[in-house]
Amino acid sequence: MSIRFKHLATGLAAIAALSMVSVAASAHRAWLLPSATTVSGTDMWVSVDAAISNNLFNADHFPMQLGGIQVTAPDGAAVQPQNGSTGRYRSVFDVKLDQTGTYKIANAGHSVMASYQQNGERKRLRGPVERLKDLPQDATDVKVSEIISRNETFVTNGNLTTTVFKLTGKGLELEPVTHPNDLVEGEPATFRFLLDGKPAANLKVTAVPGGTRYRNQPVEITATTNANGEVALTFPQPGMYWLDAEVADDKASVPQASRRVARYNMTVEVMPM
Repeated sequence: MSIRFKHLATGLAAIAALSMVSVAASAHRAWLLPSATTVSGTDMWVSVDAAISNNLFNADHFPMQLGGIQVTAPDGAAVQPQNGSTGRYRSVFDVKLDQTGTYKIANAGHSVMASYQQNGERKRLRGPVERLKDLPQDATDVKVSEIISRNETFVTNGNLTTTVFKLTGKGLELEPVTHPNDLVEGEPATFRFLLDGKPAANLKVTAVPGGTRYRNQPVEITATTNANGEVALTFPQPGMYWLDAEVADDKASVPQASRRVARYNMTVEVMPM
């Protein structure tokens, strides 16, 4: 075990309110990784990597598609990403921060995943909701899940602002109690999660530190939201973390779906004390 991992594991174990468990190294995670989350000045830019990978923040599986990227400025205006490029394993783009305040960089999706029986074989179909029209007419035992997903990160130029956290009331959303760009190692941070605009109680929230490629035993921090949808996390080390929360229910809006999955992911940067 490396000295770095020993330090991380020790820090995690010291947090009584949290638990540390092993996770499957093969799990695919979708992430947005900005070059920095807090900057200050004029003519400021950040570069963002976007990928789906086995090892967190190491592009090793599939690029996130640039067409779904949305950037929102502090005043609510849409910002066009620049210098976009997609390679074998990751996409990259830049964001110019002309305004003072907090920007949201996001990839939100509304999709379906279906499984069905055809000619004695179990087959799968996934993609945008419109893809359901591609189900074969002779498909039987069709099972459809609706997927509502949000993948977000936040970047602040100068002073922290909160206008980009405007809620839509659909799916799983974050309402920060602690601003995501104001995280410091060893200090508790509180986030509030809402499902369809209402507190998401008893929701498991997981935080995974980057650099999983270099740890023999993958680690994660887990906590559960209270009745107000709030969860408190204390990050033991500075660095980039990936947050994950997911809930499944029977409130699908797609007529063919019997199940809905609402998923929220966020990349945050924790600064040293």
